[in-house]
Amino acid sequence: MSVRLSAAICGATILFAYFSIAMARSEIRGVRSYAVNRDSTAVVGAASMYNPYRSGYREGGTTTATGERYNRYAWAAAIQTALRERFGGIRHSSRASYALVEGTNKKAIVKINDVGPLKPGRVIDFDEQTMRYFDPTLRLGVIQNVRVTPLPGDDWTPGPIAQR
Repeated sequence: MSVRLSAAICGATILFAYFSIAMARSEIRGVRSYAVNRDSTAVVGAASMYNPYRSGYREGGTTTATGERYNRYAWAAAIQTALRERFGGIRHSSRASYALVEGTNKKAIVKINDVGPLKPGRVIDFDEQTMRYFDPTLRLGVIQNVRVTPLPGDDWTPGPIAQR
């Protein structure tokens, strides 16, 4: 009887170990790394807001370079026209690209779906949702020293990144 009990305990231990490893692997596959290579692909400059429906923030039309309609809740942005090739060559009917934006001790992933001849020193124009994340009162107008790093691929989920 003691041999059967030992075999049952051993079998249960093996099953537990197997399922623990399987669960850990599936959790690791589900976690997306936000580590970004800090090389010369990042751009640092000022960020401002663009909203064609709000007076004082109109600098362009309601259709983005990719053909999407402007959506103030989309966690999206327009990149400086001169930087378009660094961010996937944003053009009409092209796919949007994604970038990690870091500023004011916050980080967010934004969809780059537009380009524009932004004011000198500005590298990116946020939609209203993104600007509210970095400047909740919308009183700053311009956020200095924002770091914008292109992200590879198109399977990113735009939005804030939790700080650790």
